[in-house]
Amino acid sequence: MEDNQIVELYWKRDESAIKESESKYGTYCYTVAYNILDNNEDSEECVNDTWNKAWNSIPPHRPGKLKMFLAKITRNLAFNMVRMHNVSRRGCGEINMVLDELAECIAGGTDVENEYITKELGEFVERFVRELSKRDANVFLRRYFFTEPVQVISERYGISESNVTVILSRTRRKLKKRLIKEGFIDEQK
Repeated sequence: MEDNQIVELYWKRDESAIKESESKYGTYCYTVAYNILDNNEDSEECVNDTWNKAWNSIPPHRPGKLKMFLAKITRNLAFNMVRMHNVSRRGCGEINMVLDELAECIAGGTDVENEYITKELGEFVERFVRELSKRDANVFLRRYFFTEPVQVISERYGISESNVTVILSRTRRKLKKRLIKEGFIDEQK
């Protein structure tokens, strides 16, 4: 079934929308959750919660790309689950490494100012990624949106793990320079 047909089922409040979503994107959403959580039961729970959240979000929202819409829901649910659990106790797959890697260019913390600029920062990073070459953008998104391990990215794009690491390092440096230039972070960080 095509995505627009599935979205129409949601709009009609037809419960088969969930069945169709699960059939088409269940494995994909599970992979997104598992890359973050590294736990089968938690990943399955996130995927099940994804269908509920999609049901409650469509309508009023009409996603343009259902796959990315569902992936984003799953990803957010998985990150919420990480926050719920004690991260150091659970391990949580690649998430600790991913956050450590990004920490060098994005200031941490949850103060009011950071919350205020979150939306603006998100839009800035989106524009930044769109300016990258297709390969570099894909590698960056695979690592920092989908939290895929470097080895998996290497295999997916047929490049060495060290090449993936270099691409990520250079991209983070570019991002940091742009964040400084745009005033999102101080030069000392």
